[in-house]
Amino acid sequence: METVLFKGTPCHTCGTVPGIGETAPCYHLTAPDLSQILCSDFADKRVVLNIFPSLDTPVCATSVRRFNQEAASLDNVAIICVSMDLPFAMGRFCTIEGIDNVIFGSAFRSPLFGQKYGLQLVDGPLAGLLTRCVLILDENRRVIYRDLVHEITSEPDYAAALKALQK
Repeated sequence: METVLFKGTPCHTCGTVPGIGETAPCYHLTAPDLSQILCSDFADKRVVLNIFPSLDTPVCATSVRRFNQEAASLDNVAIICVSMDLPFAMGRFCTIEGIDNVIFGSAFRSPLFGQKYGLQLVDGPLAGLLTRCVLILDENRRVIYRDLVHEITSEPDYAAALKALQK
């Protein structure tokens, strides 16, 4: 169980987020066009999993915009933005915001994603949603960077994540 804060109130997740050097669980998510996104789709790439509660919050939307901007200059990297938002909402956000450098993956059909990754909130006001975390996986799905954001309403450490990608 991980402990994070939501506006200063402790909240807990089911399980533990994979640590540096561990192999991350395989995943399947749903794209805005309802197609499947599988971990095997990115076997030859490093993957940034930008995981958050909902696009309908300012901090989550900001993280997507920021990673979209940074992704344009990255080689052999896929950035997947993951939440429990419906694929339709993700598609609408992409269109309105002009987001085209990241991949949206909804975990709404994959409740085990949050459990396998130790990121599903089990209590507090956001129970059932995913907490904020950035994981970077190498080409073999080994975790090379982990930022479980302590206060859900705070942004992730973009500079540290980008530095990890440059190694």
